[in-house]
Amino acid sequence: MRAVLFPGQGSQYVGMGADFYKKFDLVKKTFDTVDKTLGFSLSKLILEGPEDKLKLTQNTQPAIMTIGVSIFNVLNNEFNFNLKNSKFFAGHSLGEYTALVCSGSLSLEQAAYLLFERGKAMQEAVPYGHGAMTAVLGMSIEEVQSEIDLIKDKKICEIANDNSNAQIVVSGNKLDIENLNKNLKAKRKKSIILPVSAPFHCSLMLKAKEKMQEKINNTKFLKPEPSIISNVTAQMENDINKIKPLLIDQITSRVRWRESVNYMVKQGVSEFLEIGPGKVLSGLVKKINNEVKILNINSLEDIK
Repeated sequence: MRAVLFPGQGSQYVGMGADFYKKFDLVKKTFDTVDKTLGFSLSKLILEGPEDKLKLTQNTQPAIMTIGVSIFNVLNNEFNFNLKNSKFFAGHSLGEYTALVCSGSLSLEQAAYLLFERGKAMQEAVPYGHGAMTAVLGMSIEEVQSEIDLIKDKKICEIANDNSNAQIVVSGNKLDIENLNKNLKAKRKKSIILPVSAPFHCSLMLKAKEKMQEKINNTKFLKPEPSIISNVTAQMENDINKIKPLLIDQITSRVRWRESVNYMVKQGVSEFLEIGPGKVLSGLVKKINNEVKILNINSLEDIK
């Protein structure tokens, strides 16, 4: 049994999807649709850069979704992969929107609009330089939480991504994140400050959540087929009345990726196919469960 995975922020690079764009008209059409929806050429940013503009959250989020949807459509329509008969679709953070498009729950235009607005709202929620994120390596989620609890006079410092058994991302106030890193270094534990522009998936994103609430609620969703895995519940969801509030909560909530993968394996999934730029999710799945089969498609070469 297979599950299809779609990556989140951080996997983008200039030129991603270029080989698909050159070869397939349906990919050009996908890029054009996104450009028209957003009112500027995101295609040019994806294919030519500059990198610093592509890295702006409001551009990165719809860009990664565009690539995931493009490759998914090529696999289905040009190579006759019937990916709709997979057990689940799952995406990491913004990847959940890609999963919703590919499962027929959201249109490409709706997802491009929502992700551009989501990226903008997340960027504007916290003044630049006031927040930070750090990846803690080689520690369990319980150990990381214990370290967070030790920080004196902390304002906001929360687990943002439970990525794998050995990678936990913490998000929050810049000073609190620096103090956490200092404490970890003193104990010879490894942590890396992430090159992100805002502290995602923590309560500092409350303003973004409020801004997106109405936009998500006003969007028409259809029942996803197959079911998607929610980042918030780490379980299968296919009820539209639940999916909307969960997408709103996702902005401030922890991404429960490790639990999501374990849940899918328990439900009988033995093969994971990652579609989109990079191989981040494939690497995480390998760390969570090294007995499952993992495939990754982000170039025409990979399909062969």
